[in-house]
Amino acid sequence: MTVVQEKSSERRVVANVLRGSVGNLIEWYDWYAYTAFSIYFAAAFFPQGDQTAQLLNTAAVFAVGFLMRPLGGWLLGRYADRHGRRAALTLSVTLMAFGSLIIALTPSYATIGVAAPVLLVLARLLQGLSVGGEYATSATYLSEVASPARRGFYSSFQYVTLTAGQLVALGVQIVLQQFLSKTEMMEWGWRIAFVIGAAGAIVVMWLRRGMDESANFEKQKENPDKGTFRALLKHPKECLLVVGLTLGGTVAFYTFTTYLQKFMVNTSKIDAATVSWINFAALLVFVVLQPLAGALSDRIGRRPLLLGFGVLGTLATVPLLSALARTSEVLPAFLLMLGGLVIVTGYTSINAIVKAELFPTNIRALGVGLPYALTVAIFGGTAETVALLFKQAGAESLFYYYVAGCVLISLLVYGFMRETSKDSVLDRD
Repeated sequence: MTVVQEKSSERRVVANVLRGSVGNLIEWYDWYAYTAFSIYFAAAFFPQGDQTAQLLNTAAVFAVGFLMRPLGGWLLGRYADRHGRRAALTLSVTLMAFGSLIIALTPSYATIGVAAPVLLVLARLLQGLSVGGEYATSATYLSEVASPARRGFYSSFQYVTLTAGQLVALGVQIVLQQFLSKTEMMEWGWRIAFVIGAAGAIVVMWLRRGMDESANFEKQKENPDKGTFRALLKHPKECLLVVGLTLGGTVAFYTFTTYLQKFMVNTSKIDAATVSWINFAALLVFVVLQPLAGALSDRIGRRPLLLGFGVLGTLATVPLLSALARTSEVLPAFLLMLGGLVIVTGYTSINAIVKAELFPTNIRALGVGLPYALTVAIFGGTAETVALLFKQAGAESLFYYYVAGCVLISLLVYGFMRETSKDSVLDRD
């Protein structure tokens, strides 16, 4: 291949990664807008009560959305393996748009009673179905279109855009807080965020139609086993590895990203507007770290990063959260949150490529998506609910040990797994 052809090929890779990544960003913006704005809309969807009780209700609905992620991982993962990555990615963002519109347009509990939380649950079920398929298909697509020597770097953009979606949600929140009073935010201001998400998803539907299909999928078009459970059952060890890889990472990720916003308001007693800025600044640094860590994994391998996350996550989680619970100062709170996110980077930056490197093309999206989504639904989606239940019971510190224990289980898996970058199934397809 000539230098000109190499440059052209790399530009094509970048263009496809950008199209896939922008869609991923919008999907996760819609998903995280829920948790970012739940402080404001909790009272709109549920009966009056104390703040912890209302937040617990919204956290429970957040967890319910996760119950659909395994179904999304199965349905859309199977669809991606049978009909193509591009078609599945377009379908997933369409489902997300519908979910956001439902939340934006649903009247309050005071207006329509119990129908309000029912519609909220319906919207989150649609969004759960969407992100369940988005993660698997996006991870598969980015790994397949990336040049072999830079798979870790390009695949890290899954969490760049995933977290950027959360950043955009926080950014929208911060902007609205500058122009609207707290009362206006609680009455109607939060709806603006979901209208933005629905509009963005419609734009992404158009962008994704112009993506190239992955060459790996094109080679498997005629494979009769593509996307079948029969093919997946030939890889039980790999499925269990995905569960073990994900367990500690998903609990730590949702603890140090989505839950910390409520933790700082409800436990550290920092006002909501200040917490939004702390979250935004810490997550911005976190986004920058992802491609750096992904590129590092291309040089030294995936296992060293996973082992670093496992050791530090096991040992440092309890001290970090204990210190954060005792501070109400902005700078210490920011540094403690950032410390947790730096540790989690060892997992987030490479987890997508590690999983994609385990499975053959004909069941890659299904193999990555289903066991991952099951693990996230059981452990990641319930992290916030478990934390609030411990707090309500007066034993909040036990949650810190719960997180550390989950990371420890994954550390044992990292210690015994093979180095996937040196023996990638992607290179055999």
